[in-house]
Amino acid sequence: MNDLHQISSVLGLSETWEEKNGSWWIAPAALDIRLMAAVMRSHEARFVTLTAMQLAQDAPIRLDYHWDINGQLLTFTTYAQGNQVPSIVDLCEAADWVERETHENFSIDFTGHDYEPLLLRAGDASGLQLRKEAP
Repeated sequence: MNDLHQISSVLGLSETWEEKNGSWWIAPAALDIRLMAAVMRSHEARFVTLTAMQLAQDAPIRLDYHWDINGQLLTFTTYAQGNQVPSIVDLCEAADWVERETHENFSIDFTGHDYEPLLLRAGDASGLQLRKEAP
């Protein structure tokens, strides 16, 4: 897929794409999330979703950004360092709900995003639902 090479080049990524289960994945050592979103939009990609997971207690939160280009799924994997990542909601409105959900479930701060609660009640702390905490 020609777009993969162009996208990697513009983002300055040296890692290679890997096809897994009919989708293309890349896990760069460093990823400028806002630039990724801008580049994907310039390729007329559709933002599908963001998935988050914490693989072990005290591990950083893994973030997978899923995009669709003409029926081909592309996924960028990165990690939230210090529980803070830039929001892409101003570049891609479809990210609004999933950034809010990730904020509530994993206590990730998406800088530049003003949150309206989805599931939390007044006074609830974010990150209670899915973070792996010490017993």
